Amino acid sequence: MLRRQFMLTGAAIAAPGLAAAAENSKNIAAGACSKPVYLTFDTGHMGIAQWVAQTLQKHKVPVTFFAANEATKEGGSSLADFWAPWWKARADEGHQLASHTYDHMYWQADIRDKATGQVTHFKVRPSAGPRAGQSFAVSADEYREEIARSARRLQQITGHKPLPLYRAPGGKTSAALIGAAQQGGYQHVGWAAAGFLGDELPSDKYPNERLLNQALKNIRSGDILLAHLGIWSRQDPWAPAVLEPLILGLLDKGFCFRTLAEHPAYQGWIAQHR
Repeated sequence: MLRRQFMLTGAAIAAPGLAAAAENSKNIAAGACSKPVYLTFDTGHMGIAQWVAQTLQKHKVPVTFFAANEATKEGGSSLADFWAPWWKARADEGHQLASHTYDHMYWQADIRDKATGQVTHFKVRPSAGPRAGQSFAVSADEYREEIARSARRLQQITGHKPLPLYRAPGGKTSAALIGAAQQGGYQHVGWAAAGFLGDELPSDKYPNERLLNQALKNIRSGDILLAHLGIWSRQDPWAPAVLEPLILGLLDKGFCFRTLAEHPAYQGWIAQHR
């Protein structure tokens, strides 16, 4: 299922000088950062996870991962024991982890009491787990547990406490849903329009070169960027073609990478709830 499909318009621009950007990449983790961007990855089929990890390590790019227990190409799921060493290695490297709900649970609607008009439950549809593809209602407590379950699993397998943040699958939320999550200690995180990197879009209409050029043209300081660790539906995979040129291109334009633990909009929340 596609996330919000932000319009991609404008002429393509040439890729920047990669050699200069590669030289700059060794300085990412140190010094002042006047033009930060916040690269985030949601789980997916995990087929490119090792390649992503190697690329981030190569260029010293810290990111934030939002994890759900989704089906993977290996036949298991992304928070199962097979992937535990991968998550622990990322946490040990200094990347931040957060919940994406456990069963990748999409919000569909608020359910209100007919007499009072108050939201009592949420209609949801997970894409993973024993009730994948089914729509049903959950209470606010049940939804909070869905978020917390992923966070607990991440802490169990990594030994690192996840951020008190979460991302709703598809970015689909309501004010009541966000409020329910906050009551459980979790702040919702979306992404910037320019930060929608397009790896869920059909590759015949949105080829990798177009997505790369559009991102380099439109991304601004402070933007939260969104990508995935593998998308089943995209025929021409995004990451091997775009991730490294995107990193180097942003570095060449004077940007630097930070995790959401350093984002000014979330630092206060994290300090209070972590």
